[in-house]
Amino acid sequence: MRRLALILLLILCPLAAAAEDFEVSEIIFEHIGDSYEWHLWGAGERAVAIHLPVIVRSKTSGWHVFSSKHLEAGEEYEGFRISRESGKVVEIVDGQEVKPFDISITKNVLSLILSSILLAVLVLLAARWYRRHDVENEAPSGLAALLEPLVLMVHNMAKENIGEDYKRYSPFLCTAFFFILLNNFLGIVPFFPGGANLTGNIAVTMVLALCTFLTVNLFGTKHYYKEIFWPDVPAFLKPIMPVIEVFSALVKPISLTIRLFANMLAGHILILSLVCIIFIMYKFGPVLFGSMTVISVLFGLFMDLLECLVAFIQAYVFTMLSSIYIGLSREK
Repeated sequence: MRRLALILLLILCPLAAAAEDFEVSEIIFEHIGDSYEWHLWGAGERAVAIHLPVIVRSKTSGWHVFSSKHLEAGEEYEGFRISRESGKVVEIVDGQEVKPFDISITKNVLSLILSSILLAVLVLLAARWYRRHDVENEAPSGLAALLEPLVLMVHNMAKENIGEDYKRYSPFLCTAFFFILLNNFLGIVPFFPGGANLTGNIAVTMVLALCTFLTVNLFGTKHYYKEIFWPDVPAFLKPIMPVIEVFSALVKPISLTIRLFANMLAGHILILSLVCIIFIMYKFGPVLFGSMTVISVLFGLFMDLLECLVAFIQAYVFTMLSSIYIGLSREK
């Protein structure tokens, strides 16, 4: 999110004209939602943004690839425009909006690509340090010293919750932890390549939870499936328990999805709401406007620091629960 940049903008140059028609919900959803461009700074005609490629397939005219710059301000290009209702690219056919097959590089997609590359670079740089040094006689330094405690934390978590074959699942748990942690922190950074609400997007958290779900159910032991479909319970409960257990297995990834998504999204909305108070208070006079500006900025900075803690906790909780679910499926 561009929260700190927005705070500085509000302090240095309050927009009197914009305050009259200020829509809180519009500003908030613009910042937390996906987009076909990546806004960097400025507003109106002075806005600077990265215009991302739109890649769509029409049922009538085939594939189209063009810059999202052509769709600014609701303009139509090659029969396409951005829908005011959904914010997605639609095709205009006989005056009607038709949704094409859309694989455009949106803000969230670009953020996913950049964060994945950054994560791979961080891991490879840390691995290079271990290849070039004697780890038994030399303490890690630099990036390796930063990542080693986190890797050991996840490694010990897997060992405690999964059991003897924990090393088989440690790479997955480490990847999930660092991916979530990195994207949580990038969401707090107010400048490019940060600012995208990736872990506050339910589609992203759903895929992460689905990975855990597949790991649990594809590598579960016979005992795990016996407890689901034929548990050791009284005979009159045997037809009921499989329904309950299957429902429980399906609820676990749903809970992982919603927990991560809701916590990160709520933090972003709360901070943006605090910033929006500045615009709302403008029309009530300079005294109230000035005092609320100071209060909103201070609370916004405090919530940003608090969200750094939440970013780590949510990555930890997701990884912890994933290791527990995997451990339950590996019991013999």
